[in-house]
Amino acid sequence: MKRKALATTLAAVMALGLAACGGGSSASTAAGGDAASTAASTAASTAAAPAASSGDYDLRLVNGKIEVDAQLKELAAAYEAETGVKVQIESMGGGIDIQGTLKGYYQADNMPDIFVNGGDTDFANWEGLLVDMKDEAWVSDTEAAYVDAKGQVLGFPYTTEAIGLAYNADILEKAGIDPATITTPAAMKSMFETIDAKKDELGLTAVIGYCAEATNLYWSTGNHLFGIYEDGGLKRDDTTYFDMLSDGGKIDEARFAKYAEMIALFNQYSDPALLVSGTYDQQILNFASGKYAFVTQGSWIGATMTSDDKEAYEAAGSFKVGMLPYAFEDGIDTIQTNSPSWWAVFNNDNADKAKAFLAWCAGDAGQKILVEKAGFISPFTSCKYIAADPFAQTIADYTAAGKTSAWHWLGNKEGLAQNALGVVYQDFASGGLDTEGFCKAVAQVCAQYYAS
Repeated sequence: MKRKALATTLAAVMALGLAACGGGSSASTAAGGDAASTAASTAASTAAAPAASSGDYDLRLVNGKIEVDAQLKELAAAYEAETGVKVQIESMGGGIDIQGTLKGYYQADNMPDIFVNGGDTDFANWEGLLVDMKDEAWVSDTEAAYVDAKGQVLGFPYTTEAIGLAYNADILEKAGIDPATITTPAAMKSMFETIDAKKDELGLTAVIGYCAEATNLYWSTGNHLFGIYEDGGLKRDDTTYFDMLSDGGKIDEARFAKYAEMIALFNQYSDPALLVSGTYDQQILNFASGKYAFVTQGSWIGATMTSDDKEAYEAAGSFKVGMLPYAFEDGIDTIQTNSPSWWAVFNNDNADKAKAFLAWCAGDAGQKILVEKAGFISPFTSCKYIAADPFAQTIADYTAAGKTSAWHWLGNKEGLAQNALGVVYQDFASGGLDTEGFCKAVAQVCAQYYAS
């Protein structure tokens, strides 16, 4: 094993951890598609936090996705037309610290009735102040609600995202590969070898677009891909490996060794030009352009492919996409789905009105607008609408088949990905660590980080 390289990696990781003590990214800003734009949001000029609007309304909802402000206002208008209840939509984005703004509202006795939370860290800010919605009818229609450690249903899932091995279905068909057969490490390895041998005739630059650059893409490796080790193939309520990590940063050596072999496969068949220096934008553009058969990103890239990368995607034939399970162990047949954030109900005099509005949102009329107008992928099994998103049908199919695992990386210790794991994945990709060294480095930095 490369002992010197491992020692250098550990020293660098711990230096980063000490330098970033008390900092790092919060779980709420590292969720799903929002994580993909973290760097861009940080670079953007920070807008002043909006003042809470005054006026004639019955309910007030703080939304964290400013890009769908108009669509949510259309949702509110439809609800008012049907029920007479006026819902004010207050959207925040563009670098605004939403939780900080909400805390200011709380101090000023100006809390919204419904507001967005991005994960465990955010929900912890409001302990004892939120309504438990476990008795609402919509809860039995979804597996994406936010449930706290006490079993309380505190978050309404307005959309869902998925993490799986995204693929270009046209490429797989041309290579003679049936995605349904890829449920073992051996099958995945054989698939990569087959596509690599046909790379030129398929017009590919590389088999897979995998980027392990640690400064700006730590969230992709240290959150999303590491989260596959934590949850891949498990039932949604199985927290075995997350619980081990929480207990002093422990790693299951046997499971992680199998997972590491899969990451080694990605290192081997990735685009060498972008493996340790590529950006998110380059990674997605190349996939949208048909240059990769696979890409290690989640369903949120569908919006990028059909907007920023629209011309390249259309030039590549607007190919059908899908997702494979990250089958690093035999029999893994799930993708991971979750809501990137949730709407919570503040426990005030309007709580019943707020719950009624969310119940309507989960029903047919609300889902039609949220899916067809806002472009959200429904987390509700009974929803009959499919968003105009390349990955929407795939997620709906896995959900309907009960083939989804949850993700729990949102609850990992704050800063673990940014200050520790990202560097280790980058060193593994660059050749500074072999597979055994990667396993040992991850185990050691996790133990050290949770002990600090």
